[in-house]
Amino acid sequence: MNGLRLARTVTDGAPAGRTGVFFGGVRAASGDEEKLAEEAGRTLAEAGYALLHGGYNGLMEAAARGASSGGALVTAVTLIDKHDKWGAFNPYATASVHLPDLGTRLNHYLDHADLVVAMGGGIGTLHELTAAVYYATTIRPVPIVLAGTTALRLLAFLREEKWLYETPARPLGFLHATETASAFRDRLASLHTPPIGGS
Repeated sequence: MNGLRLARTVTDGAPAGRTGVFFGGVRAASGDEEKLAEEAGRTLAEAGYALLHGGYNGLMEAAARGASSGGALVTAVTLIDKHDKWGAFNPYATASVHLPDLGTRLNHYLDHADLVVAMGGGIGTLHELTAAVYYATTIRPVPIVLAGTTALRLLAFLREEKWLYETPARPLGFLHATETASAFRDRLASLHTPPIGGS
C-alpha cells in the first residue's frame, strides 16, 4: 500500500509535461548503445518528459544520466521484495516507487506512459517490451520507440517469424524504430503525444 501511495505522490509531483518509460538491460551490448541510451534520456528531458525506469545500472543508468542532465524527474520503479537483492538504485534516480508484484509494476509503467523507449536487454527487458506492445494493441496505443541495433534486430526477427504482424484489428502505427541518437531526436519531434488525460 505504501508503494501505491508513493506512486500517486510521484505522479502528482511530476512536471506538467509527459512521462517517458525506458526499458533497457543491465548490460549494454556496446558502448554505442550505452551512448544512445544516454542521448535518448537527454532528448526526452529536453522535450519535457519525466523518466520512469527500473532504477538500476547498465542502459537504465545511462538513460537516467541523460535525463538527469536535462533536468528531468527520474523515477525508479521496482519490486518491494526484490530491491535488496537487485541492489542500490543508480545515482540519477530522484524518486522511487516500490510495488508488490510484476503485474502491478508493468501496469504502473504503462498506465503512466506517454511514450515507451525500449532498447536491448535480457529476459526482463523482453518481458517489458512485449507487455508494452500488447498494451498498445489492446488498451491504449502509446507510442513505442525501439532504439539501437539490438532492439532493431529483435524487431526484424519478430516480424520475420510472424510473432508481430499488423491486422485491421491490431494496427502497429504506434511502433517506431530508430538506430541513432539523431534519428531518435527526429522521431520524438514528429510524435504527437498529448499527456494522458488530454493536452
